[in-house]
Amino acid sequence: MLPETLHLYADQAGDLPRAAELLQAGGLVAFATETVYGLGANALMPAAVAAIFSAKGRPAWDPVIVHLATVEQLAVVAAVPTELATRVARLTEAFWPGPLTLLLPRTEAIGDAVTAGRPLVGVRIPAHPAAQALLAAAGVPVAAPSANRFGHTSPTTAAHVLADLDGRIDAVLDAGPTRIGVESTVLDPTQTPMVLYRPGAISAEELAKATGVAVEVYVASATCSSNEPSSLPSPGVGIRHYAPQARVVLVEPLTGDLASTLLEPASKAKDSGDRVGLLLPDGWAHLSGSQTVAWGDWDVPETLAANLFAGLRELDARGVDVILVPLPPSGGIRDAILDRLNKAARPS
Repeated sequence: MLPETLHLYADQAGDLPRAAELLQAGGLVAFATETVYGLGANALMPAAVAAIFSAKGRPAWDPVIVHLATVEQLAVVAAVPTELATRVARLTEAFWPGPLTLLLPRTEAIGDAVTAGRPLVGVRIPAHPAAQALLAAAGVPVAAPSANRFGHTSPTTAAHVLADLDGRIDAVLDAGPTRIGVESTVLDPTQTPMVLYRPGAISAEELAKATGVAVEVYVASATCSSNEPSSLPSPGVGIRHYAPQARVVLVEPLTGDLASTLLEPASKAKDSGDRVGLLLPDGWAHLSGSQTVAWGDWDVPETLAANLFAGLRELDARGVDVILVPLPPSGGIRDAILDRLNKAARPS
């Protein structure tokens, strides 16, 4: 085990350069992106990448994403085929920096551990100013899955990172809560139609519009379980992930009567002796005897996404047995919320 993890601050003089030095030397540094906090290591150092998997308890079959400071760095980690150059350029021009990960043919600089032995590497340029400053100062591609124990709820604050990884990583660079709150969209543009492996803040419709190429949404099979020994085709496609300690129960909203949607399932859980927690949208009726966390405006899905993981973690901290969550309708970033909730609710 490492000594106590350094708690650095992105706006404090000297802390960001210290974090960059740790990355250059092969250390593990958690940092904020616009999506969630990532656990970073020098992607060109196999020992540093291996340390990510050890710290998280992440299995070798689950690939990680490489974060870049500039488009020019892309050539270090990925080789874009000539026939795909225009398609990839349209995607990077439209969505980078931002919450889009592209799966592209890897170069020899990227080892098997990063890609779980597969020929494609996930790459993106984050939009968060602290992430951009850290990556520029480090000057190396940074492999960074979410900064949490494997399978647990993703972190959207430095406190979440420390709750999972204190003493297991070198430092966390605190830049406050993340803005989007769910992981990046993951797209394979090397296929036609292009394949969307993980929904995020950028929708399939937006990707198709930017490229003029159709997008097919990947559906994970039962073989993509958290116990599957073979490598996964993309980060974030395991069928159980993002899970709190409490059991997550998803509730279909009652048409025309949203406020009473949670009454019946909450009563059933209490009758079974469970301590009940609720992710409660604004304006919905509070239920006596239940722990509630305000989720946000039901009609503003960006707020629901930003508060999702923090809400699940807060209810876990309160010691509930069951977390009831109403399911929003599909479309846009709501698809990312539904994806994370369905994976969090799967039995272990």
